Amino acid sequence: MANPYNPNEKNKKEQVSNMFNAIAHRYDFLNHVLSVGIDRLWRRRAVNNLKKYNPHNILDIATGTGDFAIASLRLKPEKITGVDISVGMLQYGNEKIAKKGLSHIIKLKQGDSENLQFKTESFDAITVGFGVRNFENLEKGLSEMLRVLKLGGVVAILEFSKPTALPIKQLYWFYFKHILPTIGKLFSKDHRAYTYLPESVEEFPYGKEFESILIKVGFQNTKIIPVSFGIATIYIAEK
Repeated sequence: MANPYNPNEKNKKEQVSNMFNAIAHRYDFLNHVLSVGIDRLWRRRAVNNLKKYNPHNILDIATGTGDFAIASLRLKPEKITGVDISVGMLQYGNEKIAKKGLSHIIKLKQGDSENLQFKTESFDAITVGFGVRNFENLEKGLSEMLRVLKLGGVVAILEFSKPTALPIKQLYWFYFKHILPTIGKLFSKDHRAYTYLPESVEEFPYGKEFESILIKVGFQNTKIIPVSFGIATIYIAEK
């Protein structure tokens, strides 16, 4: 798997934390601008796929500044817990949640997605938005998700993919490799953070390959939902 800064070092977890700490102050702005706001529609669609499960207690992994957690309020849960390895991202997320008056239902805390500090079978549903490709050990992270999920619970994972249709494929990679890093460096002052993005997407096992990993660690009734011509994919899986 690609590392944000030094590809020759194995401490991906620490590098990811440092990267998000560095760009936290501009993350929300860049995230919505660089995706032209379409990321909001992707989260909404992912959340809509959870409605039939009527989850009361939701865990949002790699929560960042809490966008997926906030989107999950459409499910009218009793409680949402967000965890992220980056203190910087959580600071901005907590400020945003407090300004929206949502601190009573959404709680964000620092945590390692591959070593979750929750009891087995604690949550009805788990969401992850653009976070699993940053795991140092993908199978370990997914296994932890399975462990803390209640029997009959569901996960919704939203992640970038690799479109195959022409000309979307060429436009996608040109934007990812040339336009996005330039804009990212201009506003975040961290060029590497936005060159790491396309590298990590290229290496991530998307589609059927990722589905097979979900099944391998113990998930079942999996579903693959490509969105926006395959730019991203929603994965639904049950325990």
